[in-house]
Amino acid sequence: MQKIDLENKSLRELNAELQAQNSSTTQKVWEVINPKGGHAIAAGLNAPIDVTVKGSTGYYLAGMNQLATVRVEGSVGPGVAENMMSGCVIVGGDASQYAGATGNGGLLVVKGNASSRCGISMKGIDIVVFGNIGHMSAFMGQSGNLVVCGNAGDALGDSLYEAKIFVRGSVKSLGADCVEKEMRTEHLKLLEELLKKSGSDAKPEEFRRYGSARKLYNFNIDNAY
Repeated sequence: MQKIDLENKSLRELNAELQAQNSSTTQKVWEVINPKGGHAIAAGLNAPIDVTVKGSTGYYLAGMNQLATVRVEGSVGPGVAENMMSGCVIVGGDASQYAGATGNGGLLVVKGNASSRCGISMKGIDIVVFGNIGHMSAFMGQSGNLVVCGNAGDALGDSLYEAKIFVRGSVKSLGADCVEKEMRTEHLKLLEELLKKSGSDAKPEEFRRYGSARKLYNFNIDNAY
């Protein structure tokens, strides 16, 4: 295991070293200590490496991630895993605003709570939050899955496209064009897989599914003037 201490090395040096790894690298396991709330730690990775950050971080942790697994033993600031393409990001604590925003793929797991706009404009990412999420989550979500084991705040799924939302607890309010939908067998199977991958012991049968009513983005002659 390669250990990097941010007391002795700059963030620029850390990221340059991590970003230099590729699919043939032999140094697969990395540990970052003394992050001290630093921003953009482990951003832009593009190799199948495993990075553990021992402490809480600032904004944009693991942004644009591809292939890597990034674990945080603490909480994270805004924009964790923003625009993630693949791989896995696991947050041991809480996440601030817009976790997983614009994510195209991969899996984001937040073992605590996530703040407002979780999964905003998601484009294929899977997000599993063990706790609660804040308002305007999955706003304009295009594709992918948002799984919430706790409660959801106001305006869930506002202006939603085809992303799927699963909530075990209560929903304070639904956003424009977001409705509760039938939980069919294929959805239970999908949810079971996501819960298993994330390490949650929640049961698929405990969740409700929400999705787009498809009225906002489909043309309706009654709305023409």
